[in-house]
Amino acid sequence: MTDTRTAMSISDVAERTGLTTHTLRYYEREGLMLSPVERASSTHRRYTEADVAWVTFLTRLRSTAMPIATMREYVVLAREGEGTEVERLELLLLHRMAVMRQLEEMTASLAAIDYKIDLYRQQVGKVTKGNHA
Repeated sequence: MTDTRTAMSISDVAERTGLTTHTLRYYEREGLMLSPVERASSTHRRYTEADVAWVTFLTRLRSTAMPIATMREYVVLAREGEGTEVERLELLLLHRMAVMRQLEEMTASLAAIDYKIDLYRQQVGKVTKGNHA
């Protein structure tokens, strides 16, 4: 049972995590919560600090473009608990490799943008100097 002194509403959790209430409900519908979110007698969701920590972790996975299906696979393994550590490690290692590839691509793209910026700065500098001569 959730401690009512620390239970948070969905709007409280949305504010703390930066997600919308719609996204929080979506995560719940998609089976991404580690454990079911408790409900008050009024049927309103009551989140715990552990729920908030889990949602924050899910947010990190999504921000690195982990597909919902892969997140769900991870959640299923996490719920199973002991004995699934190897599978969870493998899943996260594979995702880490994908994120590293994305970072390398972004870094290369940023370098190309910086190169163009430098070219334009040089051109703008020549024009500005020429106008003041």
